[in-house]
Amino acid sequence: MDTAKAVQKDMIKTNRKVLWSKFIKAIKDYRLIEDGDKVAVAVSGGKDSLLLAKMMQELTKHPLADFEVVLIAMDPGYQPYHIDLIKQNAQKLGIDLNIVKKDVFKVAQKQAPNDPCFICARVRRGVLYSIAESFGCNKLALGHHFDDVIETTLLNLFYAGTFKTMLPKVEAQNFDGLSLIRPLFYIKENAIINLMKRHAIETIDCGCPLELEDKTSKRSEVKTLIKTLKQQHPGIDKSIFNATTNVNLDYVVGWEKNKTKYRFDD
Repeated sequence: MDTAKAVQKDMIKTNRKVLWSKFIKAIKDYRLIEDGDKVAVAVSGGKDSLLLAKMMQELTKHPLADFEVVLIAMDPGYQPYHIDLIKQNAQKLGIDLNIVKKDVFKVAQKQAPNDPCFICARVRRGVLYSIAESFGCNKLALGHHFDDVIETTLLNLFYAGTFKTMLPKVEAQNFDGLSLIRPLFYIKENAIINLMKRHAIETIDCGCPLELEDKTSKRSEVKTLIKTLKQQHPGIDKSIFNATTNVNLDYVVGWEKNKTKYRFDD
């Protein structure tokens, strides 16, 4: 059995409970994909986006919705071996990529040479929206998963002093008619890692030339903290995730909506 068919069987049948079922549940729960949609899937070459690309490709064969998929691999300034690896993995998985070259890394390093990661993320998102728009898409799908959601929640709580998390669907602010969706919202990172290991698929991480120089980050600290807490409290990750859907405004001192702040006694 070739890799594409093996991965398909793995995610839809063998490990359906932790992969395909959660993928479909997120799409249904949050109405992420509807009839007539044209969805651009951003494929960075990492494990998450590769799984998302394969799942979205398979979803077009199912009767859940009548929609189109465009698989986009934006090259932000990767090294040649990164591009080669992305192409090899696309071939293994049987997916057709549209590779678009953009000098995002150079722009980010020029604007913020001491800390380019934040600028890079913002520039990447805008470029991806632009590319999706150029393909006539009304939605952009990203590979953020369950662990990204809980890590982002704690990052905002610990370091930004706000209770804010990732959303499964967001309307683009500067691109009319475009929205961002996260179909892997319920899928745990470990399930994705295990899938890639089972099929010997080597993936890239960030791909930034500064990546190897930075071995620590706030996100890695939070990831380690969650891992440690789970050893004593196995369900704590689920509790954090559930907290984002179970905010009790009767016991919140203050909140903000549409840039207007409110207090508990307003």
